[in-house]
Amino acid sequence: MTLDEALSRATIPVPDAGKLFYGLARNAAYEAAKRGDIPTVQIGGKKMVVVATIARQLGLETKFRSAA
Repeated sequence: MTLDEALSRATIPVPDAGKLFYGLARNAAYEAAKRGDIPTVQIGGKKMVVVATIARQLGLETKFRSAA
């Protein structure tokens, strides 16, 4: 997944976010999410990363606007 692809989505998988935004391996990304360092939401049995929150923290802009 590229940065542009990630910024065009509302959520992405934890390993993808960890690698793309922070350079983390899969297990390190899940540990960071567990600690709350990477913002996540639970969707069914899957934990997903909220792209807009990370983008704001890193000074990046997403390709979509929030409804609120």
